[in-house]
Amino acid sequence: MPKERIGFIGTGIMGGPMVRNLLKAGYPVVVHNRTESKAKALLEEGAVWGASPADVAKKSDVVITCVTDTPDVREVLLGQNGVIEAARAGLICVDMSTISPSATREIGQILEARGVTLLDAPVSGGEVGAIEGRLSIMMGGAKESVEKVRPIMEAMGQTVTHCGPLGSGQMTKLANQVMVIHTIMSIAEGLAFAEKAGLNLETTLQVTSAGAAGSYSLKALGPKIIAGDFKPAFMVDLQQKDLRLVLECAEQIKQPLPGVALVKQLLAALQAQDRGRDGTQALVDIIRQLGDQQP
Repeated sequence: MPKERIGFIGTGIMGGPMVRNLLKAGYPVVVHNRTESKAKALLEEGAVWGASPADVAKKSDVVITCVTDTPDVREVLLGQNGVIEAARAGLICVDMSTISPSATREIGQILEARGVTLLDAPVSGGEVGAIEGRLSIMMGGAKESVEKVRPIMEAMGQTVTHCGPLGSGQMTKLANQVMVIHTIMSIAEGLAFAEKAGLNLETTLQVTSAGAAGSYSLKALGPKIIAGDFKPAFMVDLQQKDLRLVLECAEQIKQPLPGVALVKQLLAALQAQDRGRDGTQALVDIIRQLGDQQP
């Protein structure tokens, strides 16, 4: 039985490796990106170019989107030359961006009226997880549709979890981002503290990674902080977008998140220093700067 034709819109830091894994799994893939040159390598590896989101949808059984923010998803799915212009009964769209849960539900209703099923499936695992095909994928939507696309998701992720109705994947991802940013904050504070106390940071990292403070983030970002490597696995600007979504949802459900609000302000200080494209581990420099201001 031939594999489904996959359309993939958004071939950036995350989308590019995800397309590559779909190709490796034997899926025919049609890609579209705002900048065609960014998809050049994928086209050389076997992907086919789609002139627009609508063109991608015409040539696909399942359309996957992986773009930056809510307005981008809305434009790709519902805008001029968007997926909706090629809408037909049975088409499944899977949005793997991180966007507003309420907007996800709204877009889903509009597509449903045209016979198109929308699933939300944001991911965790960063660029490395995308490259290695071991992303954690959080899915929202009708269970039957989730099961239809599960083999496709498993080509890109190690863990594929149905979290509930449409929008549940996005809400789960936002909960994930709350936990991740607090972990990064703890790493930044812990290493800044150790550094100012005159400890050997390599030794500190070795000991803390092996104990109760150990985490994936500490093992991945700790060595980068010590080496002064602030190249992004996940950019400050994108983290700020996610935290904005977190705080918007928190306000809607009346759940105070004082820690998130604090970290968002600290990351804003990095953006004010024109470091929004640095990795989130650059938060350590703001903590260091606060220490440098002490008498």
